[in-house]
Order: sequence, then C-alpha cells, then structure tokens
Amino acid sequence: MTDMALQTPGDSTVTTTEAGPTALAVVVCSLEPWGQVRRRIRILVDEIVQLQPSLQVLYVAPPLDVPHQLQQRRLPDLARPRLEPVCDRIHVLRPRKWWPRAIGPFADRSLEHQVLDATASLGLGRPLLWINDASYASLAVRTGWPCLYDVTDDWLLAPLHPRERLRLMANESSLLEHSDAVVVCSPELERSRGRNRTVHLIPNGVDLALFRAPMPRPAGLPPGPVALYVGSLHDERFDVPLVVQLATRRPDVRVVLVGPDSLSTAATAELRSVDNIHLLGPRPYETIPAFMQHADVVIVPHLVNPFTESLDPIKAYECLAAGRPTVATPAAGFRELGPPVVIAQREKFVEAVETALAGGGTAGLTLSLSDPPVTSWRTRAEAMVSVMDGVRAEAAGR
Repeated sequence: MTDMALQTPGDSTVTTTEAGPTALAVVVCSLEPWGQVRRRIRILVDEIVQLQPSLQVLYVAPPLDVPHQLQQRRLPDLARPRLEPVCDRIHVLRPRKWWPRAIGPFADRSLEHQVLDATASLGLGRPLLWINDASYASLAVRTGWPCLYDVTDDWLLAPLHPRERLRLMANESSLLEHSDAVVVCSPELERSRGRNRTVHLIPNGVDLALFRAPMPRPAGLPPGPVALYVGSLHDERFDVPLVVQLATRRPDVRVVLVGPDSLSTAATAELRSVDNIHLLGPRPYETIPAFMQHADVVIVPHLVNPFTESLDPIKAYECLAAGRPTVATPAAGFRELGPPVVIAQREKFVEAVETALAGGGTAGLTLSLSDPPVTSWRTRAEAMVSVMDGVRAEAAGR
C-alpha cells in the first residue's frame, strides 16, 4: 500500500487506497513512537507479525501536539496525518492533536476519528484494539471492538497535574472495567491492577542472539574508561545528582548516556555542565549491544520510588545478556539479579562503580552463551498472542 492522507478537522475528503476486509487485524494505540529506539510494544509487534503471517497492524504512535508546539513558539506540522507503511502488513499513524484537552473531550474525539479513518482506509474491519495509551479508553467503549489493555508504567504514581491525574484515573477505570483482557509487565502492576479483575503478567525480554553477538567498538563511544548508561533519561527514574557525583569524583572516566532525553531543561543543563558526561542521545537498537560490550562498566542509577517500583526495566535483561560488569541501585528489576550485576545503595554507588572499573577486565562478552537466565522476546510474544487469541474467541462468542 502507498501512503494515505487522512481527514483533518473541517475536511470531508479522505484519500484512501482500496483494501478488502482483513480477517486478522490489530490497532495498537501506543505510548511509544515508532522509530530507531525499539521499546516493548514495538518489539512485540515485530515479533507477533512474524508469528501470525496474516496479521495486519495499524500502529498509532503518540500524537503530534499542535497546541504545545505553538505554546513553545515552534512551527507545527499542519499537514494531514499520513499512514506510513513500515512493510506490507504494518502501517504507522501519527495523529494530530489539534486542541488542548483542557477545553473538553474534543481533543480525544478528534484523535479517535483519525484512528477510525485510518482503520477504514486499511480495510481492517473489526480489529482487536490493543491499548497502551489510556487516553484512547473512550475509543474502546464507543467501537465495542475486542480490547486488550496493556499497562507498562504506573503513571498514576508519577507527578501529574491534578487535571491530568483525574483524567488518567477515569480512563484507567474505564479500561479495567471494559477491556476483555488486561496485560501488565511487572509484579507490582499485577498486584495493583489485579485487585478487582484477572490480569496477565507478561514481563519484558531480550533479543539474546543480538546482544550475544560480538561487535566492534562503536564510533560514537569516546575513548578511555567508560561508565555507560543505556535507556530513557526521565526525571521520575534517572538520578541526575548521583551521575554528576560519579563524574565529578572520577574526571578520568567518561560517563556516557545513550537514550532519549526526556529530562527537565534544568536537569539536562546540569548534566551538560560536567565535561566528562557525554549525552549521545538515542541510537539505533541494533547498535546498543556494541555500546554495552565495550563499556568498562554499565551503570543503572535509577531512583527508587513508587513509580520505578512499577517497572520491569528492559535494560535489566539486556545487562544480563551483554555480560558486562554492571552496577545498579536497588531498583525493581535489578534487586534479584546476580552476576554480572552488583547492587549498591545510593550512598555506596560511586564506590561500587570504582570497584567495577578496577576489576572489569577487557572489553567484550564475559559470560558464556548459556549463562544469562533471560527470556526471549519471542517467548513473550507467544504469550501475548495467546492472550489476544483468547480475547478474539471471547468476542466471537458474544
């Protein structure tokens, strides 16, 4: 299929490509963009498409927030949202959020109409609705499509504006009540979301073959001793003062941060003010093992708080697979791990990193292929397919 221009407010024209109804289809409303950084939902979609050769996927990425861009005095992209084909069976839609949610339900209704237009354009008929972004809760109720709610983070535990919190609570309550199945990725989410209904625990995984394949040192990795962090930089999970403390105490060590920067402006400025802290930004997923294999030590300076307790960090699986010396704070997902991961309380973290640097040995893989007790993404995808099949069967019986 070629790109398709979709409807914008006040425009009754929809340009489509003819397509017949699809027997097996899923609309994924995700909090994760589709890009070079592959996270849980994106990885599972890739794996599930391989497992189900007839499956068609509409992947709905986070919307382009036009009011926010105008508020930031940036020129927004006012073009019609387009369906971008990733392959013949996966299309990505990035909707436009035309209005602020403060004025009422118009913003979410507009997003829903854009998703419905894209679904019709692809001829997906009555797809399974896989919701990760709870703001699409009313779409599940309005359409009556078979629905799976996939909870990957407990944003109710993060600092939110009171209006945002109330809206998220209402959306979550609706999804927990109306969804045919609820999937969570961590034991804490299983406990909190499973109080009043059955939930399915499907943790994260790792591409073991990718992370165990020896790779050359990446060009972007600076020379010298390297303490590497891989992952999103986020105020609710990343301990900026602790990283600054490490870099200040060891100016001979390059503290390298690889991943999207979602920190506050002040936090990013604090990191950039230290000469031996290097913010490399996001890197393609396929290159991450090379960065980890050639780090002298991998660091996980996570905050320990109610929000991080709800997580199942993908990087925990990747640290085990890569096999490099790793020092982590006692955050969820890491506390139970053994070698090569060392757990250090915050006040002992810098000392533990120094010990790891002194005894890290040469770069590369340090564990045999059979050592890491980790589960593959393929196994996780098979579990998700089983849940999806159950949702479809239940819907067919109604």
